[in-house]
Parts: sequence; structure tokens; C-alpha cells
Amino acid sequence: MDSCEIWQEARVNMSAEKSHLEAFEVGDKSVSPGRTVAEADIVMFAGISGDWNELHTNAEYMKKSSFGQRIAHGMLTLSIASGLALRARQNLEVLAFLGMENVRFLAPVFIGDTIRVESEVLEARPSKNRPETGILKFRNTVKNQRDEAVATWENVLMVHAGTKEKKP
Repeated sequence: MDSCEIWQEARVNMSAEKSHLEAFEVGDKSVSPGRTVAEADIVMFAGISGDWNELHTNAEYMKKSSFGQRIAHGMLTLSIASGLALRARQNLEVLAFLGMENVRFLAPVFIGDTIRVESEVLEARPSKNRPETGILKFRNTVKNQRDEAVATWENVLMVHAGTKEKKP
């Protein structure tokens, strides 16, 4: 079984009923759908963030660089990846995003690259301060269409504890 088949099987194991803390166990894995990074993403992110660095916006300048072409902003890659990771856990109701740590950008993301996120549960515990909630910590790896890791990060979420009925 190759790594893609393993991750597809892991995705099936994180099924729709996992919408609360108790449904997650340390070691559970998921994989998101893919998303292609477009030139429009880079231009819109530059406008929103104010980061118009030539690395991202000047095709002629970047032809002469070691990358040979424009690269996506690291924070754009992380933003897209964060949304993709949530799509892999679409039945999880997140109460709060508590933070992220250990963010690393490992390789460039180019216009036209398709990225996906592979996630693993590192921690699943009840909240110390709010008994009706729990804390989930995930390790996330962003991979491109060549299965190369381009970024990693860990994030911590507050979620409901106990079985909750699905909202209509």
C-alpha cells in the first residue's frame, strides 16, 4: 500500500460522526481535498496583506531568481492550508482557534501547484477550565502534487465535549 492509499484510508476512518472531542484519538489521521493555487490568489492576498514583494508579483524579476518563477506568499499557503484542513474535518464544530506553533515553510509553492493537507491528532483532552469543551491539537503537513512537503504547523482548537446532536 503506497502513502496515498494509506492517507485515503485514514480519511475514511475520520468519518462524519466525529463531531466532538470524544470521537478523536491521538494518532487519528486525515487528508484534505486538494486546491490549486492560482495567480488570482496571489494578487488578492498581496492586496489584502499589503505584501507586494517582487517574489510574488514580478514575473520578469523572478525568472532570474533561484526559483525561476513567482512564488506564493508563505502566509497565503498557510491560509489556504488552514481552510483545507478544516474541510477534512467538516463535521467538527470548532468553538475557538486557540493558536498555532512550529510553523515551517519547507519549499516554495508556485502558481499552478495543487496543495493538500495531511493532519494527525497529537492531543485530545478535556478543557481544564470549561468542562463542556475539549482541546484538540493537530500536526499538519502541506504537500504539493509531487507529494513534497512545502509547509508544516501545529494548531490547537477548542471543540465541544460529549456527544452532540447534529443541527438541522
